Formats: sequence, C-alpha cells, structure tokens
Amino acid sequence: MNTSKSLLSVLMAFVLLFSSCATSQQASTTQPDLSTNNGTGARKTGMSKTTKGGLLGAGGGAVLGGVVGGLLGGGKGTAIGAIVGAAAGGTTGAIIGRKMDKAAAELQNDMKGARVERVGEGIKITFDSGILFDTNSATLRPASEADISKMAAVLQKYPDTNVLIEGHTDNSGTDAINQPLSERRAQSVANSTIAKGVSSSRITTQGYGSTQPVGDNTTVEGKQANRRVEVAIYANEKMKKAAEDGRL
Repeated sequence: MNTSKSLLSVLMAFVLLFSSCATSQQASTTQPDLSTNNGTGARKTGMSKTTKGGLLGAGGGAVLGGVVGGLLGGGKGTAIGAIVGAAAGGTTGAIIGRKMDKAAAELQNDMKGARVERVGEGIKITFDSGILFDTNSATLRPASEADISKMAAVLQKYPDTNVLIEGHTDNSGTDAINQPLSERRAQSVANSTIAKGVSSSRITTQGYGSTQPVGDNTTVEGKQANRRVEVAIYANEKMKKAAEDGRL
C-alpha cells in the first residue's frame, strides 16, 4: 500500500509537470463509440482505467491519470484518476481550480447526505449506497432524491463540466451479483441527474462491483464504506479553452 501511495505521488507530480509544459495546441482525442443506457443517452464504458484516463483527458496529463488509476490496483482510485487525467495544469489549471472551488462550496453547502471533496482541478462526491438504496436494490430511495436534485442544480450552473458516476459494492455475494448491481446503481443516479435537467452528453457511468474497496471488507464499517456511489466532476474542453483565453 505504501508503494502504491508513493507511485501515486510521483505520478501526480508528473501529471503536473507534463500538463504545465504542454502547449495550448494539444492533439485532439477521438472519443470511442460509447453505447447509451436505458434511452437516457448517458454513456457507459467497460474500458480499463488506463484507457479511460487517456480518453477522458487530453495530452500527457490524461494518459498519466489513467496510469494512476491502474497502479492503485483493481481500478481503485479511478474517480480521482479521471480528474487527474483531465487536468490542464499550469495557469489554465489554476483558473479552473478557482472555478471548481466555487462549485464545491455550493455542493458542500447544499448536500448534507454526501461527502464533497476538492481534488486537483475537479470535485469528487461520495454517496453512501445505504443512504441511496435499499439492500440489493438499484432503485433510489425517495429521500435520496433531495441531494441528487441539489447536485443537479449546481451542475446546471456549471455546464462546461463532465461527470463520471461510478457504482461500488462490498464483497458480499458474488461478482455475478455485485458487478451488475454496481452498474445499475450508477445508472440510477445518472438517470435521476438527467431527469433533473443535466444533459446526458456530459455523463458517463461505470460499475466496478467489489473491485475497488476503500475500507476493510472484514469489518461492518469497512463494508459500509465500500458500498458507495462516487461522482467525479471535471472541466470539459470548452472550459479549458475559456480558461486559456482568459474568459473563465
């Protein structure tokens, strides 16, 4: 674990270095043909984190962001990896960071049932699945809709951001149960967010089953921590260009 943390620190440094040295004329990245879910238009991908990191961002920072997610093991850290992978770095990144500071402050003020964290040039939101869903269910509890409504309202105020929604489970049961459950839960949050006015073109969903624990699965507390939905919010290319041009 210490080795993984050390590697993460080194790669984060490289992300900042490469992003800062990159010119504003970055090579364009062609997005893959991603399938839509349940008619909502939200994109779902089963790509590895290394591939996804390269696709979510642009240039060296994006590639290294994917590597970060992979090195953390079993896809662990992919929400943060997506944010790191999309980093612009340098002055542009600092401008984006200030914009994200404002968005995060609004989310923290409004969302009482979720943990909101500023990470790099983006925002990570963690929902406890026990708050969102009943056991073995992917149907959102009515009470959970309030926080999703607040998240959607802030996302509409910051339209030039992309949103990655990830579902995670503990290791109870089998992969045959946990994997599709995590996918359906991520999609349920996406569907609710879209229904509340956020464009489906901004949203990508991914389920990881029990492969990315953040807690000890041998304890009740650890299992609870592992049952979660994570949301990564990061700048899209339009916001990056506006920041580069001094229009943000």
